[in-house]
Amino acid sequence: MRPLRYGINVTLDGCCDHRAIPADEELHRHAVENIEQADALLFGRVTYEMMEAAFRPPARGAMPDWMEPFARTIDAAKKYVVSSTLDRVDWNAELVRGDLGQAVQQLKRESGQGLFVGGVKLPQALAELGLIDEYEFVVHPRLAGHGPTLFAGLSKSVVLKLVSRLEFGSGAVALRYEPRR
Repeated sequence: MRPLRYGINVTLDGCCDHRAIPADEELHRHAVENIEQADALLFGRVTYEMMEAAFRPPARGAMPDWMEPFARTIDAAKKYVVSSTLDRVDWNAELVRGDLGQAVQQLKRESGQGLFVGGVKLPQALAELGLIDEYEFVVHPRLAGHGPTLFAGLSKSVVLKLVSRLEFGSGAVALRYEPRR
């Protein structure tokens, strides 16, 4: 069974708005390493559309050279998109419909290295269902004061144990956790 890993950048005040967190080369290299440990990415509609607009060719023309490896990696990755509003997807993607828990459990049962999920709303639903096997919060040393917050409205506690940490030159810290079961 392949694990489902969740990764997100977050400010000290819990903001997950990508516009509030500066991108840098070291963090993008780390993201590439995470994505390369997965057979596929699992996105909700909003995250899929945001990533497609930013990283699907030819959109990549306006980015710094150091962002190119991330763009190539995410462009090439297999993607599953959870959406009840999209009629179709492309960009190496398939729609996931029906019961979320059953669909994700089926994806996890397939052989491989793992699945990687990003975003805010979909991971909250997956946490509610107890389907996330690993969480990585890249905590940035800044306060945003606005934007979507991590797990706002989660209806049950999820108790985590720290399994690793990695510090970046920017002062950000990647904290990796597993659920206590």
